Amino acid sequence: LDFVRLKKEETVQKKERKPQKPPTPKEPPPPMESPQMQSSDNNAASNNFDFAANVDADVNLAGGLALETSDGEYLPIVKVAPVYPRRALSRGIEGYVIVEFTVTKQGTVKEPQVIKAEPESLFDRAAMDAALKFKYKPRVVNGEAVEVAGVQNKISFQING
Repeated sequence: LDFVRLKKEETVQKKERKPQKPPTPKEPPPPMESPQMQSSDNNAASNNFDFAANVDADVNLAGGLALETSDGEYLPIVKVAPVYPRRALSRGIEGYVIVEFTVTKQGTVKEPQVIKAEPESLFDRAAMDAALKFKYKPRVVNGEAVEVAGVQNKISFQING
């Protein structure tokens, strides 16, 4: 016993419909009010924010002050907190690392070096990995981005809690 299904030809009639245009408004809408900031009486010091790592920017003026006209200094855009090394965390060790690097024309970091670390070599790798993820707005001189060498950052490793 075989079952055979026959297909019926169906014709589809399509109607072209165009959406109706909305009527033009008689009056223009009233002007929007600009949002106003509400001042709160909350004291900013009462907020308890706790961060595990402090990243401080130290400006190195060893090369002297630039007297030429510059369009803009380099500015930090993104500073990534370092990953706390497991060995130091399990032993409860805190410390800091001063990292020196070059800010490129693209605003990235290259050639990070540890200048000073306390305790030595424990936090170096984590600090350099974090420094490589920093992003800067590059220094602009005469309308052109330039590299900035000798930028130093102090990265603190503290256990909070």
